Amino acid sequence: MENLKKHFVLMTLAVMAFQIASFHLPMASASPNGTAGEVVINEVAWAGTADNWRDEWIELHNITNRDIDLSGWYIEDDRDRVYLIEEGEIPARGYFVIADKSDSLSNVEIDAVITLSLVDGGNSLILKNAGGDTIDVVNSSAGPWFAGDSSTRATMERINPSLSGDLAENWASAVSGNGAKGRDGCDILGTPGGVNSTYDGGGPEVSMGKDGSVVYSGNFVSFPVEIDEVSDLYAYGFEINYDPDVLNFVDATESDFLKEAGVDTAFYAALLNGEEGNLIVGNARLLNPPVGMNGTGNLFDLKFEILTTEEDQTAVVFGAGSFIADSEGDIPAKLVGLDLPLSEDGTGGVGPVTNLQASEGEDRYSIKISWSCSDADLYVIEKKMHDGEFLNVGEVEDCSFTDYQNIIPHLSYQYRVIPAKNGMFGEAGLVQGVDSRGLKGDNNRSDSVDGRDIENLARAFGSQYGDPEYNPLADTNFDGMIDGSDLIDIGLNFGLTY
Repeated sequence: MENLKKHFVLMTLAVMAFQIASFHLPMASASPNGTAGEVVINEVAWAGTADNWRDEWIELHNITNRDIDLSGWYIEDDRDRVYLIEEGEIPARGYFVIADKSDSLSNVEIDAVITLSLVDGGNSLILKNAGGDTIDVVNSSAGPWFAGDSSTRATMERINPSLSGDLAENWASAVSGNGAKGRDGCDILGTPGGVNSTYDGGGPEVSMGKDGSVVYSGNFVSFPVEIDEVSDLYAYGFEINYDPDVLNFVDATESDFLKEAGVDTAFYAALLNGEEGNLIVGNARLLNPPVGMNGTGNLFDLKFEILTTEEDQTAVVFGAGSFIADSEGDIPAKLVGLDLPLSEDGTGGVGPVTNLQASEGEDRYSIKISWSCSDADLYVIEKKMHDGEFLNVGEVEDCSFTDYQNIIPHLSYQYRVIPAKNGMFGEAGLVQGVDSRGLKGDNNRSDSVDGRDIENLARAFGSQYGDPEYNPLADTNFDGMIDGSDLIDIGLNFGLTY
């Protein structure tokens, strides 16, 4: 009987604990009206714009993967001013721009027009939801603004949206724009409606012409748009803004990054409404269920015609509508535009490669490339690979280079030599080279085509470039695959010695 009583008491306590846990469960779930940190004050244009210092604006950023209704939300400052958002929705990973006047920004959508009065000396800003819950706080001491500039009209940008807005070190003055214009057409030194120019909150980086990969050819300039260390990239869309008085769009060429594993893609590029100055580029893997790509690579290449060189440089930047997405939806990323150098001849001041020649190197299985020295301070040597792409095989300051990398006898290789000066690249030169010293099929370089060469080929047979068993010396026709055609080369020379 005593044991039965103990069992009954334990069962009763268990039921009570479950009821208490169930009663409190809704209290722990996220409020449908937003909770702290889900929406942040992301950018503050407290100095207005170069067109009008009164054209102030505030940008909110949703760091969640769901849309949030902002109706009834408001921002309080330390002077008892309340900026009420009567209605509006901020999309997942998206932005919401509150401006003082409807024409404060001429080419950026303003989501709410609210009369603002931001003090140049600094304000505290507290974002609250419709229920009065505090969502985000900026500059709670109401001291001087953490960043921004009243002279250049640079905005105050949040560096990492996931860190506190009350940390001075989490804010910086905008270093570039995203193509946004003021009421009279001034360039906004800030990024309303898009990723901040000082963003450093994690995720991959998308950049234009990184590490000096800008190539000039006459009055034309080309550069890649690349992505670093991305996970599950499924789609992207970019607005690319440039000065139509300086550049004319020529072409956008997709690279193979999203096409890996034979997946088809949908790549398009077009000028917005057919007018120069705003280029729209989009792409996605045509794969369902969605599966993205990982790693680092080139998304596409851009080519422009240089119309004038009156300025030292011109900016090409990512616009507010730019995004990248994984298989689930939009993901945060750092977008880095390009300050494109200009010169009077439109080539970045780098002379072309001249008198380019290729010959057999001093040692067997090598090809020497030489050219006339110019005003370049560096030369990049690239070799055309089996897939048609050029691979960087060396960089030299002298005017010659010898390639020793897996040279197959009697096979012609194409090389490209690109001159560089002060980080800018000039017009490349092309040349063909061959080494005739040796036997095709002698993949162990023993000067005899025999059974060992058959064995080496067999161990790599069926492999492709990039596979661990792929043997470049057995790929005697340089097509990126070890197959029957390479076996034929062994058969043609079997039993011969060099």
